[in-house]
Amino acid sequence: MKEDEKPSKETLEKWSKDPNNWIWGMFYYNPKDKRIFPPKKIEWMGFTTNFANPKSVLTLIGMMLFFALMVLLIQKTK
Repeated sequence: MKEDEKPSKETLEKWSKDPNNWIWGMFYYNPKDKRIFPPKKIEWMGFTTNFANPKSVLTLIGMMLFFALMVLLIQKTK
């Protein structure tokens, strides 16, 4: 598969179900997968972060900082 080519649905599903792409069974790490939020092993449970994708990790950190800032601002106004 070429760099600019999108993987098929079957390939994406295979990656998600492959135990070698999960660290300790709960952290998804697949450098080939460019999705920011791939589905969890059990899809109905939502999404996870692909820790092999720097954009994904930065998005997660940004979201955490945003929510922490909101909590601080709410507490400050009380």
